[in-house]
Amino acid sequence: MSRRLNDNISSKYLEAANKLNSKKSRRRIVAFVESYDDVFFWRTALAPFENDKFYFEIMLPTKGEALGRGKKTVIMSLLAGRVGRDMIACVDADYDYLLAGKTESSRQIVDNPYVFHTYVYSIENYQCYAQSLHTVCVMVTLNDRKVFDFVEFLTRFSEIIFPLFVWSIWHYRRGIYGQFTITDLNRIMELGAFSTREPQAALENLHRKVNRRIMQFHQQYPDAKESYLELKQELTEKYGITPQTTYLYIQGHHLFDKIIVPLVKRVCDRLRQERENEISRQALHGTQRNNELSCYIHSIESVESMLKKNVGYTVSPPFRQLQHDIEQFMNNHEAGEKKDEKNDEPKE
Repeated sequence: MSRRLNDNISSKYLEAANKLNSKKSRRRIVAFVESYDDVFFWRTALAPFENDKFYFEIMLPTKGEALGRGKKTVIMSLLAGRVGRDMIACVDADYDYLLAGKTESSRQIVDNPYVFHTYVYSIENYQCYAQSLHTVCVMVTLNDRKVFDFVEFLTRFSEIIFPLFVWSIWHYRRGIYGQFTITDLNRIMELGAFSTREPQAALENLHRKVNRRIMQFHQQYPDAKESYLELKQELTEKYGITPQTTYLYIQGHHLFDKIIVPLVKRVCDRLRQERENEISRQALHGTQRNNELSCYIHSIESVESMLKKNVGYTVSPPFRQLQHDIEQFMNNHEAGEKKDEKNDEPKE
């Protein structure tokens, strides 16, 4: 396919191209994603719905400069009316999902049946799914001993930041996000260096920082109590964001780079040191020790790469919600296909 033709690809074009194929051929559905990092995630999400009638081909924006703009490029494609039954857009939800149609990109994500989003802030949040992080440590270190409770830590972390997260959404929905930006929230959430043996001190310090900022908001917006509580209830009841799962909805890059990667690295350092000490104790002589250590060191992986390959999030409620949307789309697609075939039958 030529570059110019690819630049102008649309669902209508793909529909026409699919009709030229044999009726026994599988129908191609193009899924546009934002960046290279998204390809594996969306392959994981879409693959279970491929069958003998349909398959997905994941593609990126074709223009080199578009790769840096991410979702903006995809949304502009939507506005041009290019998506449809045979071409879908797959994007990170960011805050757009929670803005309830207050912005153009939010309306596209909420209302367009051919746009699929992560529900959580981004794919990085899925990669940091608490219940999967012990497995990531095993993938990195080949040591299955549990030395840190990721679920308990991220549950407590989420409970602490939840009230401030609600304030963040409150500002964005009112178009006054300049008063409290995502960057401001990220700065408060930074944990700094802390011990995995005693994480409570870092959480207590985080709690103090959060409470300090909340007190400022109470003074700054004395009449906001009712609207704040209504938003808090809506986020929980409509969007499924509980105080225990807030970490899934904060900025993904910050969660990945500043919180989870440093945390997992510290845990993996402990596990790796334990394994190396075990090898040293069990070796019968120096040569065996060196050989075993060399073999082990060459077998371990980097934390970042294993997190990016992590698919433990597939059991999470937001991912299941995404898969429900894809399943609905595929059912509607198949129904539409049968209707087209019936209309194409020659009239008697």
